[in-house]
Amino acid sequence: MFIPKKNRIAVYSYLFKEGVCVVKKDSAQKTHPEIEGVSNLEVMMLMKSLASRGLVRVTFSWQHSYCYLTTESEDESLTGLDYLRTYLALPAEI
Repeated sequence: MFIPKKNRIAVYSYLFKEGVCVVKKDSAQKTHPEIEGVSNLEVMMLMKSLASRGLVRVTFSWQHSYCYLTTESEDESLTGLDYLRTYLALPAEI
């Protein structure tokens, strides 16, 4: 699925700032309640992509996915925090 870069940056910025993103399992929902201008389907697909790379940990309960940003990795690979920091071009102090 193609997701515009401004939407991807909005979702990644929200996840970096909050540390967790809640996504309702509803692809027909027009917008995500927390992130302006981004559809719920786009957020679902971005979290699915990050989870497959091991950058977020997903817990599913009552039709909602709770996506937690990883701060530690088991095999010394890139953590979710490090990935978002490089993608958003943020310094290490933040």
